[in-house]
Amino acid sequence: MVKLLIGHKGSGKTNKMIQLANDKIATSDGSVVFINKNHRLMYELTHRIRVICMEDFEHITNIDEYIGFIYGIISSDHDIDMIFIDSILKHADVSLGDLPEFISRLKAISELYDVDFTVSLSAEKEEMIGVNFDGVEILN
Repeated sequence: MVKLLIGHKGSGKTNKMIQLANDKIATSDGSVVFINKNHRLMYELTHRIRVICMEDFEHITNIDEYIGFIYGIISSDHDIDMIFIDSILKHADVSLGDLPEFISRLKAISELYDVDFTVSLSAEKEEMIGVNFDGVEILN
């Protein structure tokens, strides 16, 4: 399952993601991963959540490399239940035009590996032209 938290900057998406991640790890038997642009949120997430800061991986510069990175994360821990990706449009030069392919690929990964994704992005649904929302849950 792919879930989206959408809305413009300042609408509380990151705080909601933190709350969802902390709630998920409390009830999960598996691992939870939180991918963020920088180290800013590290202390707001419970220590049981694996926090990955994309600043540490500056050579991931496009959607193909980002998806490969996600495959690497999954292959390193087969117990991952959930991956949170905060502010995807600030990672690896991902743009609104990349979203249809990105979300489609996340849905395929989710089905294949039984990993759920929650992704936040600063945009409204109407701005996400070409995105197939079948099998995608909008959380707000």
